[in-house]
Amino acid sequence: MKSCPTCRRLYPDDAGFCPIDGLELRSASQVPIGSDASDPRIGTALAARYQVRRVVADGGMGRVYEALDTRETRRLALKVLHADVAHDPVALERFKREFEISSLLPHEHIVEVFDFQHLDDGSYVLVMDYLEGEELRSVLKREKLLRPERLVRMLSQLAIGLDEAHRRQLIHRDLKPDNIFLCGTHEGDIVKLLDFGSVKDKSAGAKKLTVMGTTIGSPFYMSPEQAQGLDTLDARADVWALAAITYEALTGEVPFRGTNGPSILLAILTQEPVPASTRPPKIPGAAPIPPTVDAVLEEAFTKNPAIRIGSVGALADRIGQAFGLKGDHLEWARTPVHTLAERIAEAAPSLMASAAPRPQPLVEKDPFAAPSSPPGPRPSLDRVSLAGVPKGPPVGLFIGLGLALLLVIGIVLWLVLR
Repeated sequence: MKSCPTCRRLYPDDAGFCPIDGLELRSASQVPIGSDASDPRIGTALAARYQVRRVVADGGMGRVYEALDTRETRRLALKVLHADVAHDPVALERFKREFEISSLLPHEHIVEVFDFQHLDDGSYVLVMDYLEGEELRSVLKREKLLRPERLVRMLSQLAIGLDEAHRRQLIHRDLKPDNIFLCGTHEGDIVKLLDFGSVKDKSAGAKKLTVMGTTIGSPFYMSPEQAQGLDTLDARADVWALAAITYEALTGEVPFRGTNGPSILLAILTQEPVPASTRPPKIPGAAPIPPTVDAVLEEAFTKNPAIRIGSVGALADRIGQAFGLKGDHLEWARTPVHTLAERIAEAAPSLMASAAPRPQPLVEKDPFAAPSSPPGPRPSLDRVSLAGVPKGPPVGLFIGLGLALLLVIGIVLWLVLR
């Protein structure tokens, strides 16, 4: 391995210069690391073999370092739990579980975890493959949207990894843009899925992780069955989550919104998302979303998992076909992104031309709002009606929403107190 004498980043032996500092690289063994007053781990060898080079990132769970494995002479990422987190048995079990599960997973599109160590200072470290790139969350914050060709390639690669995990009865349960890592190449992203610490192992004889619960991660991407804490949860919960990520990547908005956890879960349980194709463009000049995508997402967001799209591979196939592509996700995962872009652009005019006009979503009018028509007698507040709905007080609507809210609050309290 080689290293930059200034930033201490590691590079393969065939690299010549550091692209960050522009300096000529040296053998890693010839680059002194020295100590760092801000972090005593830098310059030390954790577990007697992992030489800590620099801090890569800081998060709520722990700090990530770039390190050199002095035995295997390879670059690694070390994730060390923060001291306060390490005292939380649930967080620690999740951390350890990621290492235990890694040996059961295919790693073509899932990050590999090599080691788990309890260090002499009482901290815990997870030793992982070092990835160059950025999380999907960072891409969406910067670019707002993903172009369809980039989305299709990403979904196709995730399907390869997730469908194999699902065949082994391993359900991720925490799919979100923060856990999808994009490694850029000339042909397009190579996708790696992160964080299997929340996995649900449904294989025969698997240890039941009762300490986990089902509300780990962001509620924006939870399926209804996961939001309710149902033990029947299976691979179709990951299908729902990936559909929510797809919706956000295309529109710049999550499909189900709320101001807090319970209100988000209530929306998931009781509402349907606005069709993606009817969303106003998030950025000027963005290509329109064909209504064919709406039909796929509608089926992926079916609240009954028995009639939802059954696998991530099927979801990736349906999304690609909705953009006019021929073939399947196994082909698209390895197709250069510029080739996918050309094929999608060729199909777009016919898709948009053949799309039937969509009816505008029915919006309940606010009875307290100022009238948009010429002034006239104000309607009685107990006789407000919608098109196609008999006049009368909307008591049933209020009762239904109230019961749904109580259900969600009860679920959240049960998960917190269990």
